[in-house]
Amino acid sequence: MAPENDPFIDSVWLRPGRPRRGRPQLSREEIVAAAVALLDAEGLDGFSMRRLGASISAGATSMYFYVANKDELLELVVDEILGEVEVPDAAEAGWREAAAGLARSFRTVLLRHSWVIALFGSHPALGPNAMRVSDRTIALLSAAGLTGAEIGWASSLLVSQAIGYATSDVAMKRATRGGEKSPDELVEQLRPFVERAAGDHPAYADYWRRNMPLHLDPDAGFEFGLERILDGLQAWLDRRS
Repeated sequence: MAPENDPFIDSVWLRPGRPRRGRPQLSREEIVAAAVALLDAEGLDGFSMRRLGASISAGATSMYFYVANKDELLELVVDEILGEVEVPDAAEAGWREAAAGLARSFRTVLLRHSWVIALFGSHPALGPNAMRVSDRTIALLSAAGLTGAEIGWASSLLVSQAIGYATSDVAMKRATRGGEKSPDELVEQLRPFVERAAGDHPAYADYWRRNMPLHLDPDAGFEFGLERILDGLQAWLDRRS
């Protein structure tokens, strides 16, 4: 027997549409768009059905005319965000540049809606936008010469690079108070601690002195990792051929 409230069994994409009674004043698309706007402004902690209703001059209970519950709405919202991810055509750009474009687009979208990172994996990604991204990603990695499970593993590498760096980018934004402090100022604040720790951790201190704040450049770090992933995939393809 499936457990109650199983997020995968209960996914909105695995159930038939809910019957609607009466004449709705809003469309589900408008509700989802309003939810995205509220989440962008307030984040997950500030999101509720009551606040969503207030933002569009509707009662909280009226929201349930369009969605069964908050979890269902968030699942719809995740797919809405995935609709912003661009997957270049490998036939036009070449597989390597297309794969890089996918990872870059994914990271850009996550930075635009950083709250969505916490929602990944809570439901199956089966919405129309998620399926589009998956379908195009499979096509581009197949064009590269990857086959079978390799396609899924390579896709996970690219997406993990985007998610990992987006998570670090958000943390850096918090550390610099949304850009109020520069990376240089952050380094200077930490310098006294590093100098005190240098006796016990000399390799760390030496690396820190030589490489900060360059180490804190998120774009450079992301591109370095992305290029190494692509190098590795290319080397794998070359060895196999």
